[in-house]
Amino acid sequence: MGLTSQACGLRALRKAFNLDDGQDNLIIALAGNPNTGKSTLFNYLTGLNQHTGNWPGKTVVLAKGHFCFSGERYTLVDLPGTYSIIAKSVEEETARDFICFAQPHATIVVVDATCLERNLNLVLQILEVTPRVIVCVNLIDEARRKKIEVDTEKLYSELGVPVVATSATKGEGIPELLEVIREVAHGNLVPSPRKIEYPPEVENAVAHLEPLLQQILKGFINSRWAALRLLDGDSTLLKSIENYFLPDIVQELEVKLKHELKFISA
Repeated sequence: MGLTSQACGLRALRKAFNLDDGQDNLIIALAGNPNTGKSTLFNYLTGLNQHTGNWPGKTVVLAKGHFCFSGERYTLVDLPGTYSIIAKSVEEETARDFICFAQPHATIVVVDATCLERNLNLVLQILEVTPRVIVCVNLIDEARRKKIEVDTEKLYSELGVPVVATSATKGEGIPELLEVIREVAHGNLVPSPRKIEYPPEVENAVAHLEPLLQQILKGFINSRWAALRLLDGDSTLLKSIENYFLPDIVQELEVKLKHELKFISA
C-alpha cells in the first residue's frame, strides 16, 4: 500500500510531534551544533511564550515556543543540539525525524561565525533533507572582535540558501532574520541548495533506488536523501518511517529494497 494523504496527512504527523494546537501556526525548526547560541536565539524570539517537556516517546527535552511577526503566529521548535543528523544518538534521531516528518515551513540552522567550517557539516546534511533552510550565522559580534569577516552573500551563493548574520545576545540581525523566515515559510523565497555529488558508484546506486522510493513514499520524503541513508545501512530511518507511516509501507519497502540492492550489487 502506498502513502496517501488520507492515511497519514501532514496534520496527523505534526500532531505526533505535539504541534497540533488547533491553530494554523507556521512551524519553524531551530537546529544547530551545541554552543552556537541557538538557545539564546530561541529565547530572544519567544521570550516568556515558551515551555519545555519531553519529545513523544523520548527522554530528550522538547523546547517549544511562539512568536508573532507581521500579524502571523509562528511556532518555534528548538531541536536538540547536534553535530550531525546521521542518527547515531537519540538526539540526532530526534532532530532528523522532526525535520523529515514534521516538515516545518522553514528550518533555521544556527552556526557559529567564529568556526564556520566545523558547523557547516550539519548545514549540508540538513540541506539534503529539505531545501527550506535558512542559515543563521550567529555570534557575529564575537567574530568581529576576533577580526573574522563572514561574507554572507558569498555563503548564500555557495550554499544556495539564504544566510543572515546575527548576534542573538544583542538583537543584531533579528529583524532581517524574521523577514527571511516569513519569505521562506510562505514560499515567496524558494531556496535552491547546491546538490552534493557523490562518487559514481554511489550516484549509480541512488539512481536505481530513487524511483522506487518516489513510488512508495509519494515524494513526501526527499527520495534522494532516503536512498543515500538506506544505502548507508541506516535502519533507524526504516524504523521512523514505520512509526510515522503505516507498517505495511515499511514491509513493502524492505522487500523491494532487498531486491533492488541485489540488482545494484550484481
